[in-house]
Amino acid sequence: MSNFLVSSAPSGLPVLVDDNRGTKQLDVIRNTAKFNASIWGNQFLTFDDETEDLVVMKQVVEGLKEEVRKELMIKASSFNESMQHMKLIQLIDVIQRLGIAYHFEHEIEEALQHIYVTYGDKWIDLNNLKNVSLWFRLLRQQGFNVSSGIFKKHLDDNDKFKESLCNDVEGMLGLYEASYMRVEGEKVLDDALEFTKTHLTIIANDPSCNSLIKTQIQQALKRPLRKTLSRLEAVHYIPIYQQQASHSEVLLKLAKSDFNLLQLLHKKELSQLCKWWKDLDLQNKPPYVRDRLIEGYFWILAIYFEPQYSRTRIFLMKTCMWLVVLDDTFDNYATYEELKIFTEAVQRWSMSCLDMLPEYMKLVYEQLLYHHQEMEESLEKEGKAYQIHYVKEMAKELVLNYLVEAKWLKERYMPTLEEYMSVSMVTGTYGLMIARSYVGRDDSTVTEHSFKWVATYPPIVKASSSIVRLMDDIVSHKEEQERGHVASSIECYQNETGASEKEACEFISKKVENAWKVINQESLRPTKVPFSLLMPAINLARVSDVLYKLEDGFTHAGEEMKNYIKSLLVQPMVI
Repeated sequence: MSNFLVSSAPSGLPVLVDDNRGTKQLDVIRNTAKFNASIWGNQFLTFDDETEDLVVMKQVVEGLKEEVRKELMIKASSFNESMQHMKLIQLIDVIQRLGIAYHFEHEIEEALQHIYVTYGDKWIDLNNLKNVSLWFRLLRQQGFNVSSGIFKKHLDDNDKFKESLCNDVEGMLGLYEASYMRVEGEKVLDDALEFTKTHLTIIANDPSCNSLIKTQIQQALKRPLRKTLSRLEAVHYIPIYQQQASHSEVLLKLAKSDFNLLQLLHKKELSQLCKWWKDLDLQNKPPYVRDRLIEGYFWILAIYFEPQYSRTRIFLMKTCMWLVVLDDTFDNYATYEELKIFTEAVQRWSMSCLDMLPEYMKLVYEQLLYHHQEMEESLEKEGKAYQIHYVKEMAKELVLNYLVEAKWLKERYMPTLEEYMSVSMVTGTYGLMIARSYVGRDDSTVTEHSFKWVATYPPIVKASSSIVRLMDDIVSHKEEQERGHVASSIECYQNETGASEKEACEFISKKVENAWKVINQESLRPTKVPFSLLMPAINLARVSDVLYKLEDGFTHAGEEMKNYIKSLLVQPMVI
């Protein structure tokens, strides 16, 4: 379909044509869409590695980190002071929103663990809506299953949220953010979301509203923290935090310095990837492939932005671009017969299959095998070659399901919504990407069990996969149907129920929200795998919201998407 995450094959129908000699011969009409060239040109191709500046920046960041670590430890050690615990929670919130929490994962886990053990569901001051909402949200985010029943204190006799809460704007904003941690059956949080969204919208449109608060409300209504990428939240929150009278200069300087240091690392990686992509010249041979390397790197940064994941990030990025090529081959060029041959070659996974492929497919297939071999050789030295076995098998499964979609289109078959979702669960590629996000990670949390777990498509993987598939369908199904694509979830639902397009989109949007509830539920302890292995699924769901909330921001990057990429990869923070 319109991005590398989902594919459907064009018809590629054979027709008889006259060759001007009176002879009839078989030709193929290929359903090729014309995609715009990359809007970034060669902007990221070169990178000036100013070693001396990097050394100084790293020294500054290390010094500031130690100051913040000491402050966290001082507040966390005040075990019997409830007010200090509230200050600790507020500090953790600021650290997370500034984008520097990855430096203090151990300290934050210990602090929140202690608070959870100390208070359980009986927080200090349930009357303070802002504080109790923050306490609830942070603990739920960390996987602690605190009860949403604490918010019932703010209901009236009719089990409705008290209208007097509208006077507490910060409390309303906190409750709004907390409500996005809801799981299935939490009516009080469903009601809280509806209540706060309605009243915050009114407040944001009030000319007398404080400009700083208005900015925060507007951003929250656009995208709540639960669905926000850490790096984008840092870009948004750093200037807001700077305007607060109570801000810490140490935290502010660390956030800005660390942001710039990471940006340099990401630009260096991107430069290497641009050279790799340019040398392959896959956007020109074959000529139907979208050149979306920069947008793809933004996607991969959403999964991992931390420096320790550099090797995995580059592997993921090369996977991402292979998926773009594969998607466009199935979606925008190949005939069904060619796709059957390609699928068979992928199942055999051998360079000996090259000769059986059409000429334009050979480079695609060759790069698929080489990409995996390159990583396998690197992992063999560490005794981790088994990781590639699992992701190869998932790649084979992916291509088989791509072929199912191609067959549906060839036969003009309209699947049921259930059939469609079972196949798109795989062709959405998120299961594959989550498994690949574990490849090459240098930590003990990744085991063979991790790959076996992902391969079964457990609830959190299914939920994340559903979110990207359904959100993309909502914004791109019209364009895709005009170009002759397999039916999307919108058409499947309409065909089954007789619903209008608007009704179908509302139904599918509801399924997206329910999938977020599943993600929240599956993130609560005890989890099936270590918590850090759940984060790729959560972050992939988040980037879906960034890219597909209003349009297909991957294929057709609008101004908002351009600004996101510039803020992360072009514009440093002014210190």
